[in-house]
Amino acid sequence: MTEILTAAIPFVMSAAALIISIRSFLEKGFLLNNAYIYASKQEKMRMDKSPHYRQSGIVFLLVGMIFLLIGIQALLDVKWIFYVEAILVIAAAIYAVVSSVMIEKQKNDRAEE
Repeated sequence: MTEILTAAIPFVMSAAALIISIRSFLEKGFLLNNAYIYASKQEKMRMDKSPHYRQSGIVFLLVGMIFLLIGIQALLDVKWIFYVEAILVIAAAIYAVVSSVMIEKQKNDRAEE
């Protein structure tokens, strides 16, 4: 019984992350992205939000997959899933940093034109 309860929390978090991911890919709802959240009102008005929505969608998709795997691991007690989770965590972190740099570079290139 406790395994099911322990697995339920990551499954709920996975569902929430996947819903946020889908909404981000559809460019609907609040943009959960640091570049947007910390931007001034003037910057938010001028900002091209599409790359930020895409970045948030991919990151939340990866986070949803991570929580799904954590729930499966808790439910089935499969040890090797931890390594897949670790790879996804590293991939999400690397993607978040690299994509932020690329978005900023593209923004600067457009500003120079």
